[in-house]
Amino acid sequence: MATFATRNNLSDDVRRDAIALLNARLADCLDLYTQTKHAHWNVKGPGFISLHELYDDLATGVLGFVDLIAERATALGGVADGTLRQAAATTQLAEYPAEAFIGTASLEALADRYAAFGSSVRAGIDVTADLGDIDTSDLFTEVSREIDKNLWFIEAHLQG
Repeated sequence: MATFATRNNLSDDVRRDAIALLNARLADCLDLYTQTKHAHWNVKGPGFISLHELYDDLATGVLGFVDLIAERATALGGVADGTLRQAAATTQLAEYPAEAFIGTASLEALADRYAAFGSSVRAGIDVTADLGDIDTSDLFTEVSREIDKNLWFIEAHLQG
């Protein structure tokens, strides 16, 4: 991992560990974005238009987190590993099911992936706080809060 000089007063070890964690979540976040867009493009069945619009809104929000995470990695003197190939090689999210086109199936698929991403982001809150990188911990808290809200929006369609 390339690291550039910075006047940031976090130690080299803290920055290196935080950058590695940020890049891991960046891969997941890019994957979540593309899977959400895939669901947006391909959803079928009852409730099509509401899900099509919901998925587009969710994808837009996730894309903002991609930028936030990548820029934090570079602010710490790192390189944001943000190409599609890098993300595909690193993501921890399960592949979107090829048959998940009908509304309920797409909702279930996205709910699983948003929950998994939320869990890994929440773990990052504690790890970076323990490292002493409170700013990255705060970033992960912001992402976690919004992903939890998005998961609620998805799951609300599956309840009742």
